[in-house]
Amino acid sequence: MKDNAINVLFGLRLKQLRNAKGYSQEALGYESGLHRTYIGHVERAEKNITLKNIDKLAATLGVDIKELFDFSQLR
Repeated sequence: MKDNAINVLFGLRLKQLRNAKGYSQEALGYESGLHRTYIGHVERAEKNITLKNIDKLAATLGVDIKELFDFSQLR
């Protein structure tokens, strides 16, 4: 697996769930207590997200953490 492949997949899945819930990057960042640019960096695999922030995003999106790692849902 390529070094940042997991980051790429995670970013794509985060974006997919964010869009499905109708959040902009700014709104998701605000609601989760993270900066909007950080959300963009994670979605583009430019930042390596922490478990703490994954938990915040899952809670804000109203999904179990495992949903953020369900890469089989990517199209």
